[in-house]
Amino acid sequence: MADTKTKDKVKAKGKGAAQAAPAVETGPDIPGPPPRLREHYERVVRPRLMQEFGFTNPHQLPRLVKIVVNVGVGQAPKTPKLLDAVVAELGAITGQRPVVTRAKKSIANFSLRQGMAIGAAVTLRGARMWEFLDRFINVAVPRIRDFRGLPSRSFDGRGSYTMGLKEQMVFPEIDYDKVEKIHGMDITLVTSAGRDDVALALLRELGMPFRGQTPVTV
Repeated sequence: MADTKTKDKVKAKGKGAAQAAPAVETGPDIPGPPPRLREHYERVVRPRLMQEFGFTNPHQLPRLVKIVVNVGVGQAPKTPKLLDAVVAELGAITGQRPVVTRAKKSIANFSLRQGMAIGAAVTLRGARMWEFLDRFINVAVPRIRDFRGLPSRSFDGRGSYTMGLKEQMVFPEIDYDKVEKIHGMDITLVTSAGRDDVALALLRELGMPFRGQTPVTV
């Protein structure tokens, strides 16, 4: 009788130990490695900017806040399928679902009514922002035809930089055979610099190939 109770206790103890064993993490929920460009910013860019501009407080250092990718589709009211194609392409390029932009007011000369769909936009932050910029600099920019560097004067006076692309084909995510129509897009890099010269230095150190300046290898 005593032997039976002892065996039951051993089994119960073994069962409890099995339940307490940590589960092995597998599958798509496991976080991926940190973005390469963000690590470069933390390890290399921040010390360089602190030395170049004489910052004494780490909170003074500029950082990349967000990236906005915007595509205007003037023919969207007449050809809804074209807008659907743009939304799909923008989602493939950025890895995030775009938001359809709508007219804020009616313009009779353009047959435009308030609330009418006129394009698509994506706002990237965090890891997706860094990964997109890394792919843009190292994959998309070298595919631009007759590329001679990005203009360094396209800042807004507050440290944000906007560039325009003439066609979406520079992104390898786009399948040429499935393209409805070639279109351009505007890409805005918003920084916390507050000054254009500091923002220029930040983007240059991140690898942006500005015209007339030696590109930094990341």
